[in-house]
Amino acid sequence: MGFHTFPMERADALEDPSRYRFCSREELLELLAPTPEDVVADLGSGTGFYTDDVAPFAGTVYAVDVQSAMHDRYREKGAPETVEFVTSEVSALPFADDELDGAYSTMTHHEYASPLDADSGGDERPGDAVAELARVIRPGGRLVAVDWSADGTGEDGPDLAERYSLEEAVAQLEAGGFTIESARDRPETFALVAVR
Repeated sequence: MGFHTFPMERADALEDPSRYRFCSREELLELLAPTPEDVVADLGSGTGFYTDDVAPFAGTVYAVDVQSAMHDRYREKGAPETVEFVTSEVSALPFADDELDGAYSTMTHHEYASPLDADSGGDERPGDAVAELARVIRPGGRLVAVDWSADGTGEDGPDLAERYSLEEAVAQLEAGGFTIESARDRPETFALVAVR
């Protein structure tokens, strides 16, 4: 993963409804646009705060987190029947090629993404996580990222040095073969939709 993972000792903060001021349930559902048959993944699902919001609108939601302790907390809270737990880094997902109809991350893009690499020919290559997402999301599938912006104030979220700007996130996904459908910079966060 990128800079860090969310500390388990602060897991209760992941259930704080004030998180909706940065990404509401309605905004996330509008950006992802899941159907009742879709198979989607919540990348960095934590305790399932946003997973619970998407689960009623999709056929299957994979709660993907690198920390199995987060899954334990989510199980204790109670997960919808349509949620399946996957302990994995985004750079090594246990899914078949084109298995997902979509994926989303809320405030975790900075944890799994990596800066673009330049090869000897000067072309930029995506990091392992973006390349992996391009492998597992079907053609036409959506990837939604709402994350802390490097252009924010830093009053909330991780240090500014741990964040990507909207332009950097767009470049990462475009280098991975995604087409950007929408990209918005907000006061503290960005929201983007990329299509494979």
